[in-house]
Amino acid sequence: MVEVSDKLKTEEGKKDAFLGIDIGSVSCKFVLMDRNGEVLTSVFLRNRGSPIDSAKAGMAELRDKIQAEPDLLNYAIKCCGTTGSARYLTKAVVGGDLAKTEIIAHAVATQSMYPDVRTILEIGGQDSKIIILRDDIIVDFAMNSVCAAGTGSFLDHQAARLGIPIEDFGDYAVRSENPVSIAGRCTVFAESDMIHKQNAGYSKEDIIAGLCDSLVRNYMNNVGKGKELDEPVVFQGGVSYNKGIIQAFERHLGCKVIVPKYNVLMGALGMAILVRDYYVEHGSETVFRGLEVSDIEFKTTTFYCGDCPNNCEIVQVRMPEQDNKIIARWGSRCGKWDQLT
Repeated sequence: MVEVSDKLKTEEGKKDAFLGIDIGSVSCKFVLMDRNGEVLTSVFLRNRGSPIDSAKAGMAELRDKIQAEPDLLNYAIKCCGTTGSARYLTKAVVGGDLAKTEIIAHAVATQSMYPDVRTILEIGGQDSKIIILRDDIIVDFAMNSVCAAGTGSFLDHQAARLGIPIEDFGDYAVRSENPVSIAGRCTVFAESDMIHKQNAGYSKEDIIAGLCDSLVRNYMNNVGKGKELDEPVVFQGGVSYNKGIIQAFERHLGCKVIVPKYNVLMGALGMAILVRDYYVEHGSETVFRGLEVSDIEFKTTTFYCGDCPNNCEIVQVRMPEQDNKIIARWGSRCGKWDQLT
């Protein structure tokens, strides 16, 4: 193991870099950013079965990318932050300095690129969200993680069923001249309706365009219900690659929908920005374990507290190679188990 003093010597004279990690239900994203907010490199991977495996695989690929680029070897990671549904577990594994919700991370990244943004639409692999901002402040948000209708996984499934690469799905939709009406409030009803329309002889283009319209209606009626969706509107997440969904949103909203350059990396980018600002403000020594975290073994265990009627499930992460040391613990509503002794 590299001692702190040795680590500082190896980083001497290097430029500052900041790492943001976003590990969700379907994919994991890593963004390495410099002090000026420029993205140095990034990693996008499908999840590897568990957040720990995903974090280790992402760190291994990031290490390979850095070692392959001579310019990137001139940077030292000064701070690391995590977001996404597995942010606390990821923070424990990689040695993160900050963990924030994806709502905050997405908003920060979007505002860095579009300071006047007022509405953020985000649709990922298994969930979707909306963020409303006014005068640079998050004033409202909503998430839909119960029904998969309109998410990336549902679109992947329908593309496979129709025998169309998901990358071409949006191209079919924009070629449609007469989109059909598809029930979009439930994945089961939507799929049944699509099969019925196929059997009736409708073209794939019209069926896919109808599906895009129905999924946007579902999003608007659930996630966006009762909210004022003002311009500028920014659309991000994996589904924002779909041209048919973009067009459907523009028809429903009656305005231009912006898709940012780093549309699938916005959560990780937002965390990189947050830890950059944290480091500039506090200047504290990072607890980041380094790119070699992919070589470290971790183990998670759970137990129930039982000290009160809540009976909280406590999750803890151990490092077997360090005498099974517990490096993180969370899950108690009262915070009793949060502090390590």
